[in-house]
Parts: sequence; structure tokens; C-alpha cells
Amino acid sequence: MSYKSLLTVLTAAETAAAPLAQIAALAEEFGAHADALCLGVDRTQTGYYYAGANAMVLQETLARAQEEAEAVQAGAEEALQRAGVPFATDSGVAQIADLGRHVARHARFSDLVVLGKPYGKDKRAEAEPIVESALFEGRAPVLVVPDKGEPLRRPKTVLVAWNESIEAMTAIRRSLPFLTGADLVRIAVIDPPQHGPERSDPGGMLAQMLSRHGVTCEIDVLSKTLTRVSDILNRHAADTATDLIVMGAYGHSRFREAILGGATRNMLEQATVPVLMAH
Repeated sequence: MSYKSLLTVLTAAETAAAPLAQIAALAEEFGAHADALCLGVDRTQTGYYYAGANAMVLQETLARAQEEAEAVQAGAEEALQRAGVPFATDSGVAQIADLGRHVARHARFSDLVVLGKPYGKDKRAEAEPIVESALFEGRAPVLVVPDKGEPLRRPKTVLVAWNESIEAMTAIRRSLPFLTGADLVRIAVIDPPQHGPERSDPGGMLAQMLSRHGVTCEIDVLSKTLTRVSDILNRHAADTATDLIVMGAYGHSRFREAILGGATRNMLEQATVPVLMAH
């Protein structure tokens, strides 16, 4: 198993460097094809303008969004061509409320979506909806990369957050190309339930499954000494020199399948290493 179709979604030149460097590195490592969807985003709420101004404002904002898309596309083509990997770019304009449709259509045909962190300095309003759309509507695994640091290739140590959930198992299966190439995969179990199906051997069945893929595993049973699970995982990742964190992505509403849940949001805000998530 390998990643062969990679996708990144770019909406601003100032935040494009990290995801472009990452997708180029993975395309080279896995012999994959890199696709860059470059969108100019119309962030206006035209319904709030005075009567007669809507058409004028809309025309101006769409023209500006088109210019942004073309500039981002030119930068992406230059970076990927310089990296020497197979690539293609596409550009377009989307209103911020309609981003999900565009992102999901491309994400569902990708093995992995590479995106920058949606929170922090210079992040625009559309960054979080793009992550949500790829995860919940596109049903694609998403690799969220920090703004700084060397691009991830073959991680030596991977930390897997295991809580017996469907989302966690989905993320683990989607991350197998990374797990099988790692030197060590640490299965982190936080306060396993005393009466759960894995009470006598937390993480044991998962370790057995991964070992049959040739993965070397260790099980780390952690106490919930901090309020937030994301803080425990991030601290453990730092203590174990982890290169990649793998975890399930959760939404506040299973019916809407949108709006990142607390643990997911906190992880993306605080993580200093790439995080691979799936839902």
C-alpha cells in the first residue's frame, strides 16, 4: 500500500510554503502525483450591503479572488516544478460558504490531503472549513503540517492515539504507508476503561494487527494527568521524539459531520509535528 494521489488546497500565497514543501517531499518519497487546488475565496457577505450595491461589490470581490487564485497557482506551479515531481494544478473562485463542495470533490479522489495548520498567525477564515470539508465530506485522510520544520518523508517514530473508536481505526488504516516504513510505532492508550473489551490487554489486538504488516509496536498506557487529551498526546510526542501523530478526527455533530470537535481542534492548535487524521 502506498500513497499515489496527493492533494493540497491553497488559498493564500503567504500560507502555501509549508503544504507545498510537504506534498513535494511525499510525492518524491512515494513516487506519487501531486495536485494543487488553488482557490480564490470570496469572503464577502453581499446580502448585508445597501440596495443596488450588491452587483458592484460582487464583481469587484470576484475579480480580486480570481487574481488571488492565479497568483497562488503560479506560485504552486513554480514550487512543484522546481521539486521535479509529477503535478497538476487547478484554480477557481469559490464563496466561503461554498468551499466544501469544491474541496470534497477533489479530496474524495485523493489518497492523502496535505494542508497547513488552520489556526495561528496569518490564517484566513477559510482554513478551518477546508480541513473540515476534506475530512467529513471528502472522507479523505488529512495530513496537517506545521508552518515551520522539515517536511515529513518516512517518519522514524509514529505516535498512534488509540481509544478503540471507529475514527481512530480509520486513521490507522489510512496511515499504513507511514506506519509500515517507521522504525517504531507507539500505541498510546489514555486511561483504558476497566470494563472495556481490551481491559486485560489495552492496545494488544491493534499491535497484533500492525505487526502482521511488519510494524514494530510498543504500547504506552498513559494516565490522564492533564485535562485535555491533546495536551497528554503532545507532551508524550515530545518526550518520545515523535515525528508523526495519527489520530481519529471528531466532529461536534454526527448528523452535520462538520465543525471540528474539541480534541481535534486542540490537537491542531498545539501540535508541533505533522498530524494525520481521518474520520
